[in-house]
Amino acid sequence: MEHDPQPEAYCVHAWIRGIHPMLWRRFLVRSDSTLADLHVVLQIGFDWTDFHLHRFRIRKKDYAVPRLGGLACHDARKIKLADLHFRINERFLYEYDFGDLWQHQVRIEKRLEVETSRSYPVCVGGQWAGPPEDCGGPQAFLDRRASAPWRVRELLDDLLEDIKARDTDALDYRLEELQPWQEWLMLHRFDRRRVNRRLRQYGENSPQSMNSRGGWQ
Repeated sequence: MEHDPQPEAYCVHAWIRGIHPMLWRRFLVRSDSTLADLHVVLQIGFDWTDFHLHRFRIRKKDYAVPRLGGLACHDARKIKLADLHFRINERFLYEYDFGDLWQHQVRIEKRLEVETSRSYPVCVGGQWAGPPEDCGGPQAFLDRRASAPWRVRELLDDLLEDIKARDTDALDYRLEELQPWQEWLMLHRFDRRRVNRRLRQYGENSPQSMNSRGGWQ
């Protein structure tokens, strides 16, 4: 009688195309995880909301977690990573939000032994916070990120003028204008601890923690 091979851990490097400096994450994921699990890992890792459609493009085949009104793809819940027999350094594509079109390049870097003392999946590296949802795609993201410090400076100058004029109505309006720009000034920060808290919760509770669309609750 044949026994299933012992699961391995894949070291997975993922980055978003078209963004410089590179916005990337590195994960350790068990080989007996499904593509649906990897979908959730990427959603959590890049701080997406799973509001939009997605798909994996692997060797000219498309995979996704089924969703009403979604694409006709192979069911990602039924495909384990080990079933795909990835080669070291093999790459594939994970696409999210076909309006903004965020294309994540995913590369299998290593195959490692599963460590019994380690929780999987886990994020072991990354740089830059993920783009805000619905910000228009990579080029719009880069343009707004570059303009954010100058726009905030303009708003602060206006705020100082309102303070000098003691215009309380204008002050309230100006503070409301400043609020959405806060996250654009914090994009240099990547909170790996927060990502790993959510990944740990997912690893402990899966599949109960999957929502009706297959994503993270």
